[in-house]
Amino acid sequence: MTMPDPVLTDPAAVTPDESRPERDGSADLLPVVDVVPDAAVTPAVDVVMRPLPRVIAVANQKGGVGKTTTTINLGACLAELGQRTLIIDLDPQGNASTGLGIENRGLETSMYHVLMHEVPLENCIEPTDVKGLFVAPASLDLAGAEIELVPAFSRETRLRRSIDAVLGDYDYVLVDCPPSLGLLTVNGLTAAQEVLVPIQCEYYALEGLGQLLRNVDLVRRNLNPPLAVSAIVCVMYDARTKLADQVVSEVREHFGDKVLRTVVPRSVRLSEAPSFGQPIITFDPRSRGAIAYRDVAKEVHRVSTQRVG
Repeated sequence: MTMPDPVLTDPAAVTPDESRPERDGSADLLPVVDVVPDAAVTPAVDVVMRPLPRVIAVANQKGGVGKTTTTINLGACLAELGQRTLIIDLDPQGNASTGLGIENRGLETSMYHVLMHEVPLENCIEPTDVKGLFVAPASLDLAGAEIELVPAFSRETRLRRSIDAVLGDYDYVLVDCPPSLGLLTVNGLTAAQEVLVPIQCEYYALEGLGQLLRNVDLVRRNLNPPLAVSAIVCVMYDARTKLADQVVSEVREHFGDKVLRTVVPRSVRLSEAPSFGQPIITFDPRSRGAIAYRDVAKEVHRVSTQRVG
């Protein structure tokens, strides 16, 4: 089956910062990665249409792949579409919190207190400058939760119970998982109905993805039967390299229709926005990054149906 070319709203605009050195991007440099070595661990086939509210875990065990950037900007764009959206920052680094203008030092309540002390999730939710977008911030204390959760009762389902109590107030809940496969990520996967995986268009893009898919399958079989990988988004696309095109083609070959048509270009403005505590749609609403993430949000929302109940 021939897959469609990546959708780039402005193909001429995907050229990255001119200060970046040109690379030859030879097509034969992309490593061959056994993404799904065993058909038995392939995640469940995704349902075409999904009712609101939707809980989506944004996960990738590799760091620096645009996971938090995707969470922040997807959430902001969904809110822009009129969808009440909550971002749960499950990463001890707290980048999703600071990227939305929430100072995560000295918080009275954070996701650490929700997970470890059963504080109601609604007690730590903060509004953002984007109408309809809210965040449950992380603090540095969350780093200790990985160890503290080990002997805890029902340790894998603590986040799910917290989300269930507020789910009726939101159309989308996006869980920004840490770049690991520890108990925090397991909590995120157990709480979610679906998984969105950002993949950077870089060398070794698919490295470790097989292990992530195996873990998704383990969670699905043992803790959360509805869980499925519903979307994969290619980010950090550099139009000047053949390598970027090859990565997109490789991902589409492996995952087919799960790969969103929209490809997010590498953009200096996307990198700058978090330092100002803003998503790209408020920091630079006409930038190619803003346009791309609006298209990503439209693709994600397109398969949503009316709220259940």
